[in-house]
Amino acid sequence: MIKDRYYVKIVPHQGETVHKFEVHRRHITSIVAAIACLIFGSLVFGAVQVLRAHSQVAVLQAQAASQQATLKQIDRQTDALRRELQHVQTQNQEIRQLIGAPAPTAAPKTNLQKTSWVKDGPSLPTLQAHVEALAVASTATTQEADTIKQLAMHVLNLRHLRDLARAQMIAAIPSIDPVDGGTIVSCFCYRTYPDTEFHPGVDLSADYGVTVHASAAGTVAAADYEGGYGNKIDIDHGNGYHTWYAHLSRMDVQVGQHVYKGEAIGAVGATGFATGPHLHYQVMRNGVAIDPAPFLTGVPSNVLASLP
Repeated sequence: MIKDRYYVKIVPHQGETVHKFEVHRRHITSIVAAIACLIFGSLVFGAVQVLRAHSQVAVLQAQAASQQATLKQIDRQTDALRRELQHVQTQNQEIRQLIGAPAPTAAPKTNLQKTSWVKDGPSLPTLQAHVEALAVASTATTQEADTIKQLAMHVLNLRHLRDLARAQMIAAIPSIDPVDGGTIVSCFCYRTYPDTEFHPGVDLSADYGVTVHASAAGTVAAADYEGGYGNKIDIDHGNGYHTWYAHLSRMDVQVGQHVYKGEAIGAVGATGFATGPHLHYQVMRNGVAIDPAPFLTGVPSNVLASLP
Protein backbone atom coordinates (compact mmCIF):
# COMPACT_ATOMS: atom_id res chain seq x y z
CA MET A 1 0.00 0.00 0.00
CA ILE A 2 1.38 3.31 -1.10
CA LYS A 3 1.77 5.78 1.67
CA ASP A 4 -0.36 8.89 1.39
CA ARG A 5 2.01 11.14 3.27
CA TYR A 6 5.72 11.61 3.90
CA TYR A 7 7.72 13.25 6.65
CA VAL A 8 10.74 15.34 6.23
CA LYS A 9 12.98 15.92 9.23
CA ILE A 10 15.72 18.51 9.46
CA VAL A 11 18.23 17.59 12.13
CA PRO A 12 20.63 20.37 13.12
CA HIS A 13 24.33 19.55 13.47
CA GLN A 14 24.64 20.18 17.17
CA GLY A 15 21.46 18.72 18.57
CA GLU A 16 19.25 21.67 18.37
CA THR A 17 15.55 21.43 17.81
CA VAL A 18 14.63 18.94 15.05
CA HIS A 19 12.26 20.33 12.46
CA LYS A 20 9.67 17.99 11.04
CA PHE A 21 7.51 18.59 7.93
CA GLU A 22 4.69 16.52 6.69
CA VAL A 23 4.25 16.32 2.87
CA HIS A 24 1.27 14.67 1.29
CA ARG A 25 1.65 12.65 -1.93
CA ARG A 26 -0.78 14.87 -3.71
CA HIS A 27 1.49 17.82 -2.97
CA ILE A 28 4.44 16.08 -4.56
CA THR A 29 2.34 15.11 -7.55
CA SER A 30 1.18 18.69 -7.97
CA ILE A 31 4.74 20.01 -7.72
CA VAL A 32 6.05 17.50 -10.28
CA ALA A 33 3.12 18.27 -12.61
CA ALA A 34 3.79 22.00 -12.27
CA ILE A 35 7.45 21.52 -13.04
CA ALA A 36 6.59 19.33 -16.05
CA CYS A 37 4.11 21.92 -17.31
CA LEU A 38 6.70 24.66 -16.88
CA ILE A 39 9.32 22.69 -18.80
CA PHE A 40 6.86 21.79 -21.58
CA GLY A 41 5.63 25.37 -21.81
CA SER A 42 9.22 26.60 -22.06
CA LEU A 43 9.92 24.10 -24.82
CA VAL A 44 6.77 25.11 -26.72
CA PHE A 45 7.55 28.84 -26.30
CA GLY A 46 11.12 28.26 -27.50
CA ALA A 47 9.89 26.30 -30.52
CA VAL A 48 7.40 29.05 -31.39
CA GLN A 49 10.12 31.69 -31.09
CA VAL A 50 12.43 29.66 -33.35
CA LEU A 51 9.70 29.24 -35.95
CA ARG A 52 8.86 32.94 -35.78
CA ALA A 53 12.53 33.85 -36.17
CA HIS A 54 12.83 31.55 -39.18
CA SER A 55 9.74 33.18 -40.70
CA GLN A 56 11.10 36.68 -40.10
CA VAL A 57 14.46 35.68 -41.58
CA ALA A 58 12.68 34.34 -44.69
CA VAL A 59 10.70 37.59 -45.03
CA LEU A 60 13.84 39.68 -44.59
CA GLN A 61 15.69 37.55 -47.11
CA ALA A 62 12.85 37.99 -49.62
CA GLN A 63 12.83 41.74 -49.01
CA ALA A 64 16.59 41.89 -49.40
CA ALA A 65 16.42 39.93 -52.64
CA SER A 66 13.67 42.20 -53.93
CA GLN A 67 15.64 45.32 -52.96
CA GLN A 68 18.78 43.88 -54.53
CA ALA A 69 16.89 43.20 -57.77
CA THR A 70 15.48 46.74 -57.70
CA LEU A 71 18.92 48.19 -57.08
CA LYS A 72 20.38 46.16 -59.94
CA GLN A 73 17.62 47.39 -62.25
CA ILE A 74 18.33 50.99 -61.20
CA ASP A 75 22.01 50.28 -61.76
CA ARG A 76 21.30 49.13 -65.31
CA GLN A 77 19.19 52.22 -65.93
CA THR A 78 21.86 54.56 -64.55
CA ASP A 79 24.47 52.79 -66.65
CA ALA A 80 22.32 53.35 -69.76
CA LEU A 81 21.93 57.01 -68.76
CA ARG A 82 25.70 57.25 -68.30
CA ARG A 83 26.30 55.92 -71.81
CA GLU A 84 23.68 58.29 -73.26
CA LEU A 85 25.26 61.25 -71.49
CA GLN A 86 28.69 60.28 -72.82
CA HIS A 87 27.19 60.08 -76.31
CA VAL A 88 25.59 63.52 -75.96
CA GLN A 89 28.81 65.01 -74.61
CA THR A 90 30.72 63.54 -77.56
CA GLN A 91 28.15 65.01 -79.95
CA ASN A 92 28.42 68.39 -78.23
CA GLN A 93 32.19 68.34 -78.68
CA GLU A 94 31.88 67.34 -82.34
CA ILE A 95 29.34 70.12 -82.99
CA ARG A 96 31.65 72.63 -81.31
CA GLN A 97 34.47 71.52 -83.59
CA LEU A 98 32.25 71.66 -86.68
CA ILE A 99 31.02 75.18 -86.01
CA GLY A 100 34.39 76.35 -84.74
CA ALA A 101 33.05 77.20 -81.30
CA PRO A 102 35.56 77.43 -78.42
CA ALA A 103 35.56 74.83 -75.68
CA PRO A 104 33.59 75.79 -72.55
CA THR A 105 35.64 77.84 -70.10
CA ALA A 106 34.44 75.76 -67.15
CA ALA A 107 33.75 72.24 -68.32
CA PRO A 108 31.62 70.20 -65.88
CA LYS A 109 33.86 67.93 -63.81
CA THR A 110 31.76 64.78 -63.78
CA ASN A 111 33.14 61.26 -63.79
CA LEU A 112 30.92 59.13 -65.97
CA GLN A 113 33.28 56.17 -66.18
CA LYS A 114 31.77 52.81 -65.20
CA THR A 115 33.20 51.62 -61.86
CA SER A 116 33.09 48.35 -59.91
CA TRP A 117 30.49 49.62 -57.46
CA VAL A 118 28.04 46.90 -58.54
CA LYS A 119 30.57 44.08 -58.33
CA ASP A 120 29.06 42.44 -55.24
CA GLY A 121 25.69 44.12 -55.48
CA PRO A 122 25.02 47.83 -55.26
CA SER A 123 24.51 49.47 -51.91
CA LEU A 124 21.81 52.09 -51.56
CA PRO A 125 24.10 54.96 -50.42
CA THR A 126 26.56 54.28 -53.25
CA LEU A 127 23.73 54.01 -55.77
CA GLN A 128 22.18 57.25 -54.52
CA ALA A 129 25.52 59.05 -54.81
CA HIS A 130 26.01 57.73 -58.35
CA VAL A 131 22.50 58.77 -59.41
CA GLU A 132 23.08 62.24 -57.96
CA ALA A 133 26.35 62.50 -59.91
CA LEU A 134 24.53 61.50 -63.08
CA ALA A 135 21.83 64.10 -62.38
CA VAL A 136 24.51 66.80 -62.06
CA ALA A 137 26.14 65.60 -65.28
CA SER A 138 22.78 65.52 -67.04
CA THR A 139 22.00 69.11 -66.02
CA ALA A 140 25.44 70.32 -67.10
CA THR A 141 25.21 68.46 -70.41
CA THR A 142 21.73 69.85 -71.09
CA GLN A 143 22.93 73.39 -70.40
CA GLU A 144 25.93 72.83 -72.65
CA ALA A 145 23.65 71.49 -75.41
CA ASP A 146 21.46 74.60 -75.13
CA THR A 147 24.54 76.82 -75.35
CA ILE A 148 25.81 74.93 -78.37
CA LYS A 149 22.38 75.19 -80.01
CA GLN A 150 22.46 78.97 -79.60
CA LEU A 151 26.04 79.10 -80.91
CA ALA A 152 25.12 76.88 -83.86
CA MET A 153 22.13 79.06 -84.73
CA HIS A 154 24.34 82.15 -84.52
CA VAL A 155 26.99 80.54 -86.71
CA LEU A 156 24.39 79.30 -89.19
CA ASN A 157 22.84 82.76 -89.36
CA LEU A 158 26.25 84.30 -89.98
CA ARG A 159 27.02 81.73 -92.65
CA HIS A 160 23.61 82.27 -94.19
CA LEU A 161 24.24 86.01 -94.29
CA ARG A 162 27.67 85.39 -95.81
CA ASP A 163 26.13 83.05 -98.36
CA LEU A 164 23.52 85.65 -99.20
CA ALA A 165 26.18 88.33 -99.52
CA ARG A 166 28.26 86.05 -101.74
CA ALA A 167 25.19 85.19 -103.83
CA GLN A 168 24.50 88.90 -104.26
CA MET A 169 28.11 89.47 -105.29
CA ILE A 170 27.91 86.66 -107.86
CA ALA A 171 24.54 87.90 -109.09
CA ALA A 172 26.17 91.27 -109.84
CA ILE A 173 28.89 89.71 -112.00
CA PRO A 174 28.06 89.16 -115.72
CA SER A 175 27.58 85.44 -116.23
CA ILE A 176 24.89 84.69 -118.85
CA ASP A 177 24.39 85.08 -122.59
CA PRO A 178 22.16 88.16 -123.05
CA VAL A 179 20.40 86.64 -126.07
CA ASP A 180 20.34 83.06 -124.82
CA GLY A 181 22.33 81.02 -127.30
CA GLY A 182 23.75 83.67 -129.54
CA THR A 183 26.85 82.78 -131.51
CA ILE A 184 29.85 85.09 -131.47
CA VAL A 185 30.11 86.49 -134.99
CA SER A 186 32.66 89.17 -134.19
CA CYS A 187 35.28 88.72 -131.48
CA PHE A 188 36.91 90.97 -128.89
CA CYS A 189 39.84 91.73 -131.16
CA TYR A 190 41.22 93.86 -134.02
CA ARG A 191 39.19 93.47 -137.18
CA THR A 192 39.14 94.83 -140.75
CA TYR A 193 35.39 94.60 -141.42
CA PRO A 194 33.21 96.57 -141.41
CA ASP A 195 36.00 98.92 -140.33
CA THR A 196 39.62 98.60 -139.28
CA GLU A 197 39.83 99.06 -135.53
CA PHE A 198 39.83 97.22 -132.23
CA HIS A 199 36.39 95.79 -131.47
CA PRO A 200 35.88 96.29 -127.66
CA GLY A 201 33.07 93.75 -127.32
CA VAL A 202 31.54 90.74 -129.04
CA ASP A 203 28.73 90.64 -131.59
CA LEU A 204 26.17 87.94 -130.84
CA SER A 205 23.99 86.63 -133.64
CA ALA A 206 20.25 86.99 -133.02
CA ASP A 207 17.14 87.67 -135.06
CA TYR A 208 15.52 91.06 -135.06
CA GLY A 209 13.27 91.57 -132.05
CA VAL A 210 14.81 88.75 -129.93
CA THR A 211 14.63 89.62 -126.22
CA VAL A 212 17.82 90.90 -124.62
CA HIS A 213 18.40 90.02 -120.95
CA ALA A 214 20.57 91.67 -118.33
CA SER A 215 23.62 89.48 -117.81
CA ALA A 216 23.87 90.52 -114.14
CA ALA A 217 21.93 92.42 -111.50
CA GLY A 218 22.49 96.14 -111.36
CA THR A 219 21.14 99.64 -111.96
CA VAL A 220 20.53 101.17 -115.38
CA ALA A 221 23.13 103.92 -115.80
CA ALA A 222 22.14 104.94 -119.34
CA ALA A 223 19.46 104.05 -121.90
CA ASP A 224 19.76 106.24 -124.96
CA TYR A 225 20.87 106.50 -128.55
CA GLU A 226 24.68 106.83 -128.77
CA GLY A 227 26.32 107.28 -132.19
CA GLY A 228 27.57 104.07 -133.77
CA TYR A 229 26.17 102.01 -130.86
CA GLY A 230 22.66 103.07 -131.76
CA ASN A 231 20.22 102.37 -128.96
CA LYS A 232 22.45 101.37 -126.05
CA ILE A 233 21.77 100.34 -122.47
CA ASP A 234 24.52 100.68 -119.86
CA ILE A 235 24.01 98.74 -116.60
CA ASP A 236 26.15 99.54 -113.57
CA HIS A 237 26.56 96.41 -111.44
CA GLY A 238 27.98 98.26 -108.45
CA ASN A 239 31.22 96.30 -108.28
CA GLY A 240 33.32 97.91 -110.99
CA TYR A 241 31.54 96.02 -113.77
CA HIS A 242 29.37 97.68 -116.41
CA THR A 243 27.68 95.86 -119.29
CA TRP A 244 26.66 97.52 -122.55
CA TYR A 245 23.93 96.30 -124.90
CA ALA A 246 23.97 98.09 -128.28
CA HIS A 247 22.15 98.27 -131.66
CA LEU A 248 18.85 97.62 -129.85
CA SER A 249 15.56 98.00 -131.64
CA ARG A 250 13.79 98.68 -128.36
CA MET A 251 14.80 99.68 -124.82
CA ASP A 252 12.44 98.57 -122.05
CA VAL A 253 14.21 100.07 -119.03
CA GLN A 254 14.85 103.55 -117.69
CA VAL A 255 17.82 105.23 -116.05
CA GLY A 256 17.94 104.47 -112.32
CA GLN A 257 15.88 101.30 -112.64
CA HIS A 258 17.16 98.23 -110.81
CA VAL A 259 17.26 95.05 -112.88
CA TYR A 260 17.84 91.45 -111.92
CA LYS A 261 20.07 88.94 -113.65
CA GLY A 262 18.12 87.52 -116.59
CA GLU A 263 15.52 90.30 -116.61
CA ALA A 264 14.35 91.47 -120.07
CA ILE A 265 15.71 94.94 -120.85
CA GLY A 266 15.15 95.36 -124.60
CA ALA A 267 15.17 93.73 -128.05
CA VAL A 268 17.76 92.99 -130.73
CA GLY A 269 17.92 95.48 -133.59
CA ALA A 270 20.29 97.11 -136.07
CA THR A 271 20.40 100.74 -134.93
CA GLY A 272 23.59 102.75 -135.17
CA PHE A 273 26.51 101.42 -137.19
CA ALA A 274 25.32 97.86 -137.86
CA THR A 275 25.31 95.73 -141.02
CA GLY A 276 22.34 93.69 -139.79
CA PRO A 277 20.42 92.61 -136.67
CA HIS A 278 22.71 91.47 -133.88
CA LEU A 279 23.63 92.41 -130.31
CA HIS A 280 26.83 94.21 -129.54
CA TYR A 281 27.68 93.08 -126.00
CA GLN A 282 30.47 94.80 -124.12
CA VAL A 283 31.82 94.25 -120.60
CA MET A 284 33.66 97.04 -118.80
CA ARG A 285 35.78 96.54 -115.69
CA ASN A 286 36.74 99.73 -113.85
CA GLY A 287 36.27 101.68 -117.07
CA VAL A 288 38.33 99.33 -119.25
CA ALA A 289 36.79 96.99 -121.84
CA ILE A 290 37.52 93.28 -121.18
CA ASP A 291 36.72 90.20 -123.23
CA PRO A 292 33.04 89.27 -122.66
CA ALA A 293 33.43 85.71 -123.99
CA PRO A 294 34.46 84.11 -120.63
CA PHE A 295 31.39 85.70 -119.01
CA LEU A 296 28.83 84.17 -121.39
CA THR A 297 28.64 80.78 -119.65
CA GLY A 298 29.09 81.66 -116.01
CA VAL A 299 31.38 83.59 -113.72
CA PRO A 300 35.00 82.82 -114.69
CA SER A 301 36.88 80.69 -112.16
CA ASN A 302 39.57 83.31 -111.62
CA VAL A 303 36.89 85.87 -110.77
CA LEU A 304 35.22 83.46 -108.34
CA ALA A 305 38.57 82.76 -106.70
CA SER A 306 39.04 86.47 -106.07
CA LEU A 307 35.78 86.77 -104.16
CA PRO A 308 35.92 86.88 -100.36
